Amino acid sequence: MNIFNPVEVNNFPTFEDSSFAANLLPQQIELIVAATDLSESRLDLWLSAQLPEFSRSRWQKLISQGHVRIADRVCTDKKYRLKAGDRVYVSIPPPEAIDLVPESIPLDILYEDAHLAIVNKPAGMVVHPSAGHSTGTLVHALLAHCPLSQIGGIQRPGIVHRLDKDTSGAIAIAKTDFAHQHLQQQLQAKTARREYLGVVYGTPKVDSGTIDLPIGRHPVDRQKNTILALDLGGKSAVTHWQIEERLRSFSLIRFRLETGRTHQIRVHATKMGHPIVGDPVYGTGRSIGVKLPGQALHAHRLELIHPETGELISVTAPIPAYFQTLVQVLRNR
Repeated sequence: MNIFNPVEVNNFPTFEDSSFAANLLPQQIELIVAATDLSESRLDLWLSAQLPEFSRSRWQKLISQGHVRIADRVCTDKKYRLKAGDRVYVSIPPPEAIDLVPESIPLDILYEDAHLAIVNKPAGMVVHPSAGHSTGTLVHALLAHCPLSQIGGIQRPGIVHRLDKDTSGAIAIAKTDFAHQHLQQQLQAKTARREYLGVVYGTPKVDSGTIDLPIGRHPVDRQKNTILALDLGGKSAVTHWQIEERLRSFSLIRFRLETGRTHQIRVHATKMGHPIVGDPVYGTGRSIGVKLPGQALHAHRLELIHPETGELISVTAPIPAYFQTLVQVLRNR
């Protein structure tokens, strides 16, 4: 498998202000309705478009429970029609407490010190507790291993960014609140570098490129994301890609994330016309004769600045055996 040489990353900013933690997970969000946002003026639909992290049903519940105000008035009508200039205040209640019991699950630690850890997450492991996944997550394993930052809340302690359940590879974990803040800001400032390897159907005509298409929640299938215009609630999403190896009617591609939207690589690869092999949501469903735990997507390399020392940390997650087997099979076809 051909893997290109590491790229030096320079000119990282220095972050000295550690007072912005409250801005990462605000309990109250203020939104101002712009005329360009009013392709859908109904309150629940508008909120779903502006903040797609929550489903429409979740927004309807928050509205009915009195967590949304228009100016100084609580609004419990999900069908309320917004007007340009309206100020919308959303109070996000804390997540319901979950009895997080540490679990002695083996971890593949790629880097660790008193401030942070970088773990090689296996495909099939969920990062944090959620509906249907109350045990066996990465968070449960981490709680048995080390102290974690509390900025992520009771369900996501230490979690700075996420990987999909069936995506393997490097994920950064914060042990202290300051490390969490610093790492989160690096992601927001696009100075942390995240590279993935993926096997896709087909062979692009050119060797490299950039996909700059906004992503948002699918308007019909709420379990999926899709390409969605900014004025319809999509969020900017940029993915750089380069072919590592052409495998007849497949390709091994290196992806570099500039942004980190949910399912970003999977959605962008599908839009290219080259979905990730084995992707159960966005893929073709076509069998290739190799058993995979999910999509053939691996977070291969992670670069970030150490929050305390300012040193560049560059970590490579070993390529899983099933991924190597897949590439070898496709080479020999």
